[in-house]
Amino acid sequence: MTKTELLNQVAQSGEERLFLARVLDKLETAQRGAPACTFFLSEAQQEAAGRLIAAAGHPRHLFSGGFEDAERKVCAFLPDWQEEADWEPPFAALRCRWQSGEALTHRDFLGAILGQGLDREKVGDILVRPGVCDVLVFRELCPFLLQNWDGAGRAKLKVEEIGLEEVEPPLVEVRTHRDTVSSPRLDAVMASGFSMGRGKAAGLISSGKVELNHRPCVKPDRAVEQGDVITCRGLGKCLLKEMGGVSKKGRIMLVLERYV
Repeated sequence: MTKTELLNQVAQSGEERLFLARVLDKLETAQRGAPACTFFLSEAQQEAAGRLIAAAGHPRHLFSGGFEDAERKVCAFLPDWQEEADWEPPFAALRCRWQSGEALTHRDFLGAILGQGLDREKVGDILVRPGVCDVLVFRELCPFLLQNWDGAGRAKLKVEEIGLEEVEPPLVEVRTHRDTVSSPRLDAVMASGFSMGRGKAAGLISSGKVELNHRPCVKPDRAVEQGDVITCRGLGKCLLKEMGGVSKKGRIMLVLERYV
């Protein structure tokens, strides 16, 4: 299959085609014998890259974001001679501390980094805890940030490089919710997962604020399946962990996990 044929088969939009063409360039570089790696990918981009990799015959690759359960990850393609254990991540971790008592957020740190003129694709997860924030960035940016980055929000920062093994993701609270729905439609399952009316859920979906498995979805009647992830802008995400049998009243039994 040619490169054009592969992209025609996998890409679902013009924008995605351009992105996947860059991923395919990295894959071809590895097939010529040189290690190659993308920049940090969003979850939607990882899903698209995964479809490309499957269509290309599952060439040797790995996804890594520096720690287990990272949201933003790079995709590294390995040549035949390289073992996965020998792969060196192209990114490092910076730890920021502040003592002003100000409650800084993910947005404060991302804004401060992008305000330095840096590209979002070179920044991985931003992990904020009280008084401490760990940031994954491409290694090439570390000297610049260590020298020039000294604030976020209204707080003054002390920034140092740490080992990837020292990165501490914040604890994620997950709430398990059991419910029944009349059908496996997206609006019905979303309404259950986010504790809202079905009409409101349908409105959020139609307005483009919802993603299904990290891809935009504007169809309230889209069928969902066990293992699907529903993300809503401003509300977070929930996982359809189990889709069971039918209750005595003919409703579908669900187990959902909502990340709060």
